[in-house]
Amino acid sequence: MPGFEKGLVELGDGVHAYLQPDGSWGWSNAGLVVGDGGSTLVDTLFDLHLTAEMLDTMKPLVADAPISTVVNTHANGDHCYGNQLFDGPGVAFVATDAAAHEMDELPPSAVAAIKAAAPPGPLGSFVEHAFGPFDFDGIEIPPITDTFSGRHTVAVGGRAVELIEVGPAHTAGDLLAWMPDERVLFAGDILFIGGTPIMWAGPVENWISACDLIEELAPRVVVPGHGPLTDPAGARDMGDYLRFVRDGVVERHRAGMTALDATRDLDTEINGTRFGSWDDRERLVVTVHGIWRDLEPDAPAPDVTTLFGHMADDFAARRR
Repeated sequence: MPGFEKGLVELGDGVHAYLQPDGSWGWSNAGLVVGDGGSTLVDTLFDLHLTAEMLDTMKPLVADAPISTVVNTHANGDHCYGNQLFDGPGVAFVATDAAAHEMDELPPSAVAAIKAAAPPGPLGSFVEHAFGPFDFDGIEIPPITDTFSGRHTVAVGGRAVELIEVGPAHTAGDLLAWMPDERVLFAGDILFIGGTPIMWAGPVENWISACDLIEELAPRVVVPGHGPLTDPAGARDMGDYLRFVRDGVVERHRAGMTALDATRDLDTEINGTRFGSWDDRERLVVTVHGIWRDLEPDAPAPDVTTLFGHMADDFAARRR
């Protein structure tokens, strides 16, 4: 993955990114928009310690402009589990309707239980790799106060941030946060730069359309959900990857392969492409099964535990 440093990066007048190398499982990015007397935070981090550390670096910027609005780009915990530290009078939490609903389905306690119950062997090693660095104890997500579908504008301290719903894609309720005046876009997990994306929801066509939209907006800089800063070229790469995977899955489905065999075969083909150097290649299995659901909507879909087991096997195989 391209190198990048941890911490705040100024992107424009009062607009900042908070970056967390190496961008792998759980190591997500966030954004800060400082206005006159108030600020907007785009995403929190995976646990309270990491979010408190981020807030400490932001204190000089928000001393006269407290964070009064928190926008969550989607419901994955590495983008919302730190919300608790901002819960208080006058603070608004904003997300899509679908994301707010999804947050209730997988609370931090459930992730803590998965981490605690992981058995020895490949699955336990993989869960430790993905979740081991984070502490989920004592986390409670405050209710989302403002939800929307379609488009919505957040205006704090004279700074407007346009929110554009693009899910279901990566998750059920993804959004982009766009500042046309500064030409800065916060993409959430619509973009993983240098890392393999994972499609928990789909359909894949929605995700491809979201990448196309980022290109059409032509931002000067894009803050991805994971990885270093990018520009429209990062969205183009992600769209190209998703098209490659979609077409490969369709081809293998027609050939009569199972979803798991299709994943293994497609992963071998990826080795010879520019996507072969991306981290977290085990995530392909989840995306392939997501596309498979659209091809066979009546077929039973594997549960999350089964998918994590498949990822664990792939993760272990790469390290042999």
